[in-house]
Amino acid sequence: MTQTLEFKQKGHLDPALSDPATKTLNADKLIGRWLNTSLETEGLAEIVIEQDGDHFFVSAVSIGDGSMIAWPRTRATALANLEEEAGQRALALAVDFDFGFMKAETYIRVNKGVLVIVAYHDFLDGSRRSNYVNREFFYRKD
Repeated sequence: MTQTLEFKQKGHLDPALSDPATKTLNADKLIGRWLNTSLETEGLAEIVIEQDGDHFFVSAVSIGDGSMIAWPRTRATALANLEEEAGQRALALAVDFDFGFMKAETYIRVNKGVLVIVAYHDFLDGSRRSNYVNREFFYRKD
């Protein structure tokens, strides 16, 4: 069965995507230090989001075998996060962490005061490990 996808013109998009106000959304809800809500996490323990002018940077610390592993401070891309069910507009971030052996394509947003991160982990080293996706939740640590 062949599926045909329609190309959407700018006029077909949600009006908020072309609204200039969406491009100047307030980043205050994202900026800061965030800690994982699960003390049992085997993934990210901490996220730090910084803003320098129009640019955003994200760094992280993950749990390793008996030690913490610092992820590199990486520039993020700002996205409009449109919450369809609530009609809210907020700022979200996309950031790619490249470790050489693995890439983590990461999307970050705040939902009801909780930082939500979805990360797609892609192994590039030929190790035959399975690529995976995970979602983690963080609370603000001021």
